[in-house]
Amino acid sequence: MVNEKLFKFNGKFIFIGFGSVGQGFLPLLLRHVDILSAQIRIIAADERGRIEAESQNISFEVNLLTPLNYRQILGPLLEPGDFLLNVSVNVSSLALIELCHTRGALYLDTCIEPWMGDYANASLSLSERSNYGSREKALALRRKLGGGPTAILCHGVNPGLVSHWVKQALLNIAHDIGVNLETPETRDQWAKLAQMLNISVIQCAERDTQAINPPKRIDEFVNTWSIDGFVSEGIQPAELGWGSHEKHKPSDGRRHGFGCDAAIYLERPGVQTQVYGWTPLEGAYRGFLITHNESISIADYLTVKDGNKLCYRPTVYYAYHPCDAAVLSVHEFNGKNLKLQSKTRLPMDDIYDGADQLGVLLMGHSKGIYWYGSVLSIHEARKLAPYNNATSLQVAAGVLGGVIWAMKNQEAGIIEPDEMPFEDIQKVAAPYLGKMVAQYSDWTPLKGRGELFEEDLDKSDPWQFKNFRVT
Repeated sequence: MVNEKLFKFNGKFIFIGFGSVGQGFLPLLLRHVDILSAQIRIIAADERGRIEAESQNISFEVNLLTPLNYRQILGPLLEPGDFLLNVSVNVSSLALIELCHTRGALYLDTCIEPWMGDYANASLSLSERSNYGSREKALALRRKLGGGPTAILCHGVNPGLVSHWVKQALLNIAHDIGVNLETPETRDQWAKLAQMLNISVIQCAERDTQAINPPKRIDEFVNTWSIDGFVSEGIQPAELGWGSHEKHKPSDGRRHGFGCDAAIYLERPGVQTQVYGWTPLEGAYRGFLITHNESISIADYLTVKDGNKLCYRPTVYYAYHPCDAAVLSVHEFNGKNLKLQSKTRLPMDDIYDGADQLGVLLMGHSKGIYWYGSVLSIHEARKLAPYNNATSLQVAAGVLGGVIWAMKNQEAGIIEPDEMPFEDIQKVAAPYLGKMVAQYSDWTPLKGRGELFEEDLDKSDPWQFKNFRVT
């Protein structure tokens, strides 16, 4: 499928933002969609990516979108059947979705973004600055607008592909323990399958080992995907879907008091919150509990209730160990009280080795833990597509899967990854994900703990969040 055209697109395709994800997705768009360069237009906040765009004879303009000008700039460009891909930061997803709805245009983003300044607006409550709050606003907009042109929320790799991997992992576990069942077709059926398998915890478990030369310098923030995006997420409160099996609510944990009530937030930023995780190549590690939409949407999707009574829900969160240079960058960033360094670097050609291991880790079932996901090396990524490292290509693969589905299903309204057909999306994304790995283990977060120093652990249930959290 590497050179297969998957859809003939006749409208305009407009990028909002053109950082690492936009640049990484462009060659996949040109490869798999029958589209002319003249149909594509890029509107970015700065000059990053101009050379890559113009090398393909694609229109590129610098125009910072704001609440005051976005309708004036985008309104005349959008017609029924056009596609708006939002891979920007600091441009409101909800504003763009509503505009696309009125103009009959398709839409996809990789994160529900607010307008500039809201992530760090101290006048807003932590709940208002959370991904939970952003998601509830998007769901409210869906109720307001009803059906209409397809607008896919949060569809990169995580959030995005991980929601489809959770479904595949559930089926794989069921098969391996000898459960005969038809593939679930409804939300309720998927939730009851997770409940039957006794899935207590789902981590998005990621370990990025990509190494760079020259190494990180003093007063420099390095990361293998958008620095702006990572910093924005990192200064939001840590968030997690809160499972029905949990017995120990964190002392700094808070409920939102509105919406689906599937998640809690912690009164501290994600870049200052760590948890234990596990991947096949790394084994156990400590990652940052970075807020992500999938932590809430997966937990909500897999909730089982009897009327208003909660019967089952897994705990869901992102355990992120970025590349080592990014860990050093976060350490320096925290030391400066969340003030960004004066220099930033998103490495591409200066990566000399390593891979990104990103998957879903399902825990609590009868076989222990099960990791299912992508292991993509920098060397494989370079062979597969230009303008990418391993991390950006995993995200671009998720964008491709979502874009193709939206083009083929243009009247789905506002939709989340969890509500989309997982097999169709995986098939499109798979050629760009390296090796899809599935592995069981007997690891638990209690393994090796409390030997040299006493820890406050719940040894009666290894899957309690207090056993994962680093204190």
